[in-house]
Amino acid sequence: MHSEWWKGDCTRRDFLRLGALAATASAEWKTAAAESITLPFENGQRPLVQYPQKRPLIQLTARPPQLETPFTVFAESILTPNDAFFVRYHLTLSPPPPGILKPEAFRVAIKGLVERPLKFSVAGLKQQFEPFEIIAVNQCSGNGRGFSNPRVPGGQLANGAMGNARWKGARLRDVLTKAGIAAGAKQVTFNGLDQPLVPQTPDFVKALEVDHALSPEVLLAYEMNGDPLPWLNGYPLRLVVPGYYGTYWVKHVNEITVVDKVFDGFWMSTAYRIPDNACACVAAGTTPNKTIPIGRYNVRSFITSVAEGQKLKSGFETIIKGIAFDGGYGITEVLFSDDGGERWRAAELGKDLRNYSFREWVISFKPPKAGTYQLKSKATNRIGQSQPNEPLWNPAGYMRNVIETVRVEVS
Repeated sequence: MHSEWWKGDCTRRDFLRLGALAATASAEWKTAAAESITLPFENGQRPLVQYPQKRPLIQLTARPPQLETPFTVFAESILTPNDAFFVRYHLTLSPPPPGILKPEAFRVAIKGLVERPLKFSVAGLKQQFEPFEIIAVNQCSGNGRGFSNPRVPGGQLANGAMGNARWKGARLRDVLTKAGIAAGAKQVTFNGLDQPLVPQTPDFVKALEVDHALSPEVLLAYEMNGDPLPWLNGYPLRLVVPGYYGTYWVKHVNEITVVDKVFDGFWMSTAYRIPDNACACVAAGTTPNKTIPIGRYNVRSFITSVAEGQKLKSGFETIIKGIAFDGGYGITEVLFSDDGGERWRAAELGKDLRNYSFREWVISFKPPKAGTYQLKSKATNRIGQSQPNEPLWNPAGYMRNVIETVRVEVS
């Protein structure tokens, strides 16, 4: 349900009107920054800003809002609280004003190469389709980009552009089946209500292969951790694509179109692409010969219970906790090292919340003497994928999954 005055040619009056709307909305979205945080890389100082339905988060940009989760949140619980969940938008008129997201007016259209074009309200999805729940990580493609060396363009994020939530909604497969996918279908595209400021900016449209769209875990979510989606995380409806980078998780989704060819829009054919090789990497400072759209997460693990520079006592036991995840195969092992990776010990894995969730892990650490200790964790999944000792590089700063290090001081 796009507002028609956002489409077509943009006159000077329209441009000024749009600019005024964006500026007014931006002023209303947030309160003044109360404090700041310095992320551990060059030019890493950021304000902590509170937006509606959110606690103070790390602000990368104000228009559109890009908000990173403070890393300490990941020590709170295995599910990331809604008020701390990261926010990533691409287009200036984002998020859509609340007025066009009213449940009584909102509709998602199923169209294109289908036998029966359909439209559903959120209430209609709840009434006509069996609800489905899944716990899944949503991670930005550029999570950790700020650590790239040499530096790369794009949002300079630390490791807080990820979160784990319990999503509830209607399976996309059930909705597409009701519409009836016609012969010759190749892909399904997804568009949302966020909009560019001027028509020359490509609208944010993503695509999945038909077989992927029909897989049982992809859903149109209307709830997050038991509550309606927050405004900044896609209210009232978003696409959830477990195991795949957040670029595919279209927010405020209102147009689903079945097409008969590979979609060639900007956000698929030009943006969000990685080197076409096993590591999605090239030599630092070089350009890949061939690229493909980004896809599944690689394996990651983090220490969450202690922070860089934290002071501990020798001879006393500290319980080290952390999280690990991958693109849906499932974590089978996490190893821990307290000597910079010279020796490794197996950590105890926590409750298995299925393959798309964070997997908690825990291990005891009792430093025998004073000094600096380099703590590391390394995860492995069911198909043997693990993490590299040194960071891999690509021109977009995507898919960082190096074995991370936390240095603690023991006295």
